[in-house]
Amino acid sequence: MEQYERRVGTVSRGIRCPIIREGDDLAKIVTDSVLEAAACEGFTLHDRDVIAVTESVVARSQGNYCTVQDIAADVKAKTGGGTVGVIFPINSRNRFSICLRGIALGVKKVVLMLSYPSDEVGNELVSIDRLDEAGINPYSDVLSLARYRELFGENRHPFTGVDYVAFYEDLVTACGAECEIIFANQAKTILDYTDVVIACDIHTRFRTKRILKAHGAKIVLGMDDILNAPVDGSGFNSKYGLLGSNKATEDRVKLFPENALPLVKTIQANILEACGKHVEVMVYGDGAFKDPQGKIWELADPVVSPAFTEGLIGTPNELKLKYLADNDFAHLSGEALKDAISDSIRKKDKDLVGKMASEGTTPRQLTDLIGSLCDLTSGSGDKGTPVVLVQGYFDNYTN
Repeated sequence: MEQYERRVGTVSRGIRCPIIREGDDLAKIVTDSVLEAAACEGFTLHDRDVIAVTESVVARSQGNYCTVQDIAADVKAKTGGGTVGVIFPINSRNRFSICLRGIALGVKKVVLMLSYPSDEVGNELVSIDRLDEAGINPYSDVLSLARYRELFGENRHPFTGVDYVAFYEDLVTACGAECEIIFANQAKTILDYTDVVIACDIHTRFRTKRILKAHGAKIVLGMDDILNAPVDGSGFNSKYGLLGSNKATEDRVKLFPENALPLVKTIQANILEACGKHVEVMVYGDGAFKDPQGKIWELADPVVSPAFTEGLIGTPNELKLKYLADNDFAHLSGEALKDAISDSIRKKDKDLVGKMASEGTTPRQLTDLIGSLCDLTSGSGDKGTPVVLVQGYFDNYTN
């Protein structure tokens, strides 16, 4: 019987699902949606396929929400509600503005310290070129709001059209709190204004909190320390607090999913029972990539994937085909080249770290790579595909 060679590698499919509501059986909905898509579109599931579920529908099904009043109550209880430094937030209407509103409702004064020329994920307040022209050193110079306006005027975000400096100031004062804004990149600078600080950075938060404590801060919190436990019956995230949260309504915040591991394991078990295939399952949020045009690093969540099955632990272990073709087998072509490369793949070491034949491959976590693929596949708008099926990701040239 003639054998056919596969001509397709990795395939990523957005899976359409019903609109998910609080209390829905998400594991059943995901399982049914994937199986129905396979039946309708004429594809089959295989071992090591990956089913990925966006974090937003997971949190929604869990009912993992809080209000700005919940945030205010937690902040007041943990800071005393006086003058609080709020440092290194990202510039975002969706991500941070509603959290800032909750903070402002819980204190008397906010000293808002913004990093410049951009926030942690690349949203610019002013271009680095304009800093150079003005002779400003962002690593050492501290700017008042008046000095910032004198030097740089109004700066609107190129994508949203928002002047985040004015937006955040107006938001705080509308909540009845006093607002002072400074621009600095050294965490310890805030201690000249207050010794009670909320560090709002995401991926650098551990260093920021360490520096603040070392320089004598009285109270140091991160966004991960607010709503890390329920407030008057609210939702919460025990590990990440407000990190990974999104604006749901003008007064309500959707938090990052809490303990989604049972969900991914249940979906995995459902698929095994339904069709005998051992798939991997993960929950994903933001992808980990940078936009070259806007210079924005997409990852505003604390992690790409907060929950995943065991088969997604680790990093790829791949050979670089073009390295083999240009070096080890430069003298070969056609079928001989194909056979030699295929043999190398079959015999590759279990750990290729540091080997020249793997140079240029991507040594990132599988969940970061696959989660980025899924985020791009599902998008953040109206595609209606909160579940993504990735097939063939673990295949190689020999399969």
